[in-house]
Amino acid sequence: MLETYRVTGGTANEIAAGVEAAVSDGRLAPGAPLPPVRELATLAQVSPNTAAAAYRLLRERGIVETAGRRGTRIRPRPASTAREDIRIEVPPGVRDLSKGNPDPTLLPPLHEALAAAARAHQERPAMYGTGDDEELIALAGARLRGDGVPAAPLAISSGTLDAVERVLNTYLRPGDAVAVEDPGWSALLDLVAALGLRPVPMRIDDDGPLPEELGKALRAGARAAVITARAQNPTGAAVTAARAAALRAELAAHPGVLLVEDDHGDGFVDVPLHPLAGVTARWILVRSTAKAFGPDLRLALITGDPVTLDRLRGRQRLAAGWVSHLLQRAVAYLWRTRAVDTAAVAASYAERRDGLVAALAARGVAAHGRTGLNVWVPVPDEAAAITGLLARGWAAAPGARNRVATPPALRLTVSPLRLEDIAPLADDVAAAVHPPSRGRYG
Repeated sequence: MLETYRVTGGTANEIAAGVEAAVSDGRLAPGAPLPPVRELATLAQVSPNTAAAAYRLLRERGIVETAGRRGTRIRPRPASTAREDIRIEVPPGVRDLSKGNPDPTLLPPLHEALAAAARAHQERPAMYGTGDDEELIALAGARLRGDGVPAAPLAISSGTLDAVERVLNTYLRPGDAVAVEDPGWSALLDLVAALGLRPVPMRIDDDGPLPEELGKALRAGARAAVITARAQNPTGAAVTAARAAALRAELAAHPGVLLVEDDHGDGFVDVPLHPLAGVTARWILVRSTAKAFGPDLRLALITGDPVTLDRLRGRQRLAAGWVSHLLQRAVAYLWRTRAVDTAAVAASYAERRDGLVAALAARGVAAHGRTGLNVWVPVPDEAAAITGLLARGWAAAPGARNRVATPPALRLTVSPLRLEDIAPLADDVAAAVHPPSRGRYG
């Protein structure tokens, strides 16, 4: 079973550390089987209890998974391997559409906002024990209530993933199942693996997760569900009113499930929010400013039920403590002065995104991109399509970063495109791929 690795160590910690090192340096590949507990005990010359404890440590670290009769195996996506490491080298002269960044020309200038934050700091310097910025909290609350989100406590984190990690950590334990979108956000899928959680993929279409997929995941024992409201990464899906009603019905049948709702599309999409918040007893909705104001102004507003918000703040106090008040005040200034014309920004992205989807359709290539920054293009073979596009001067992101069980695809970020790029890009994509005949993402 362990042709390329010899079990070593006399304690559970030593055995687990040895296996983790073997995964990191390639001696144990993803999916490789490990021996049963008693066989491991014999190989390592330790007691079965010690061997079982070693496997427990490896599961908690997200290195292995127990798959019933298939035994214990190295996770297909071990926590030591980030999905973002699935990358391609972009040669000089190739247009890079793989990054997922916003268009810098659509980001607001920050000098006035930062100057205002600095002046406020001079007048009221934030010290240890200072609470979150009152103006920002008030503005966030008003914006959320205007979008139909239930009135609830608010908190501030250093971005969406920061909030999601803290909340999942407070409720879930290694081995617990989490319903995730498939295809979905690569960073979230990495986080689920790193926490030792078990992803239960939900197929999606342009209107968000399919209700029957969410229901199936919840009935299978998923203790949490993560759903993107708008500008889903990588497909651009956005939850409609009808889809929200169907998803709420599924969630209502499982009131003990933790619902995590991601609304990072606020500020750069022009479709309304149809929140699911409040349908379960434990929930959060996270609203990030990174795409609208720039990734370096990373900050997220979180609302949720009082127990979950208290747990999130408690975890935050034990780590970062708080988010910089300079950033908080800068975001409050940008919101107060309406520094971003959301309609104009959304229209600019839509013109490029919708134009590319339409141009691909005219060439017989199915693609998806209802909202947001990206277009998702199903393909028969990712490697062949990426190689073909590189040869034609374009770099696309491999869909493997985002997929759990759905078929191969490419992600194209429209932010770097000019309108005159759309037709040549569509020609080159059509030449590099053969269009599938699917209407959904799998």
